[in-house]
Amino acid sequence: MHYGFTLAGRGLFAQTDALTTIAQHGEALGFDSLCTGDHIVVPRHITSRYPYTESGAFPGSGSGEYLEQLTVLSFLAGQTQRLQLVTSVLIVPHRNPLVAAKQLATLDVLSKGRVVVGIGVGWMREEFVALGLPPFAERGAVTDEYLQIFKELWTSQNPSFKGHYCQFDDVDFLPKPVQQPHPRMWVGGESRRALQRTARYANGWYPIASNPQFPMATPKQLQSGLERLAAFAEVEGRTLEEFDIVYRIHDYSLQPTASAERQPFQGMAEQIAADIRQFEALGVTHLVLDFMRQSSSLDAVLAHMEAFATQVRPLVR
Repeated sequence: MHYGFTLAGRGLFAQTDALTTIAQHGEALGFDSLCTGDHIVVPRHITSRYPYTESGAFPGSGSGEYLEQLTVLSFLAGQTQRLQLVTSVLIVPHRNPLVAAKQLATLDVLSKGRVVVGIGVGWMREEFVALGLPPFAERGAVTDEYLQIFKELWTSQNPSFKGHYCQFDDVDFLPKPVQQPHPRMWVGGESRRALQRTARYANGWYPIASNPQFPMATPKQLQSGLERLAAFAEVEGRTLEEFDIVYRIHDYSLQPTASAERQPFQGMAEQIAADIRQFEALGVTHLVLDFMRQSSSLDAVLAHMEAFATQVRPLVR
């Protein structure tokens, strides 16, 4: 099992020193990856439903603050040596595909091959409108086309593309990413389209446990999702074993006493370790944890990270 942790794009933990400290502490504790989210603007009035809360309210709507994802990862590439740098997730339609492919390739070169491209289509219509993007309703088609463009630019010596949303030819695209044939691509999302996109274009599937419309919080629910992914993979001539299965949880909580009625990844160290082993047996290869939701200070974040690394992780092995 590989372990990652999320970083904030806004608020107390999104300051220079906090980001550096959390990233370097995670690396020293043996975590494998750090993950950052993606918003470019936060509209003041949002009616779009956020997929990962019961109410549909976006937790970041109050402040209007959000650091730009690829800039954060570039900064942290220089503050770390080993951690994988994960876009978690990159909203693919937000950026011109040639610009995004260049940014990601450059980051992969400068970080010596540490980029993982987490991929999403976006959920906030108002942000699409503000950025002047192709129609929100077409974001899935846009994403699929841009992913093909990424691969063309990263792998072809004479890249060209003629699509509905983008066309180019007679260009050089150098340097190529360090990772060959290209950085790993993880598709975020739990819907049918996300699973199809994973099977067709990606190296990994990246569900979040807390989507009320497509719940993945229990082993049974995740198993159902994996069975659907396996069916789509078969259509593409692939097998489930080819994919990283990256499982992100929002509600991790290490507690001093056992509880009979609890959710997965909540409870004593022995209970959480048993949960990890159970999900690993299903095929999960990467676990992404959020240590900030239960923390009111930087010291608390660091303490939760250390407790996981020293109390929970050793019981999994």
